[in-house]
Amino acid sequence: MADASSARNTQAPIRPDWWSKGVAGVVLGFSLAIAMAGLFAWIGPGGPAAVNKLQFIMWLVVPIWLGVASVCFLFRSGRQAWMWLGCANILAHTALLAARSPLLH
Repeated sequence: MADASSARNTQAPIRPDWWSKGVAGVVLGFSLAIAMAGLFAWIGPGGPAAVNKLQFIMWLVVPIWLGVASVCFLFRSGRQAWMWLGCANILAHTALLAARSPLLH
């Protein structure tokens, strides 16, 4: 009986890839949130010069960042989290540069 209760009280160690997933979510998630908010600023209604839009864009970064940081733990490995979030960042920042391009305006 003592063996069963001690087995229940022992906690599994934190998996090593959780650290890399967490860092990927925080670092790349912030970069992705900035790019997504910038895309909304440039492509959204009224463009970047819309009245009171800057305040909304500022507050939009936090929920996107927290969402990405939360979802990053669903990846199978830390390497996969870095790869997918890195690719998402490249796409988002490329789209942001394209949206800001003078050729489109």
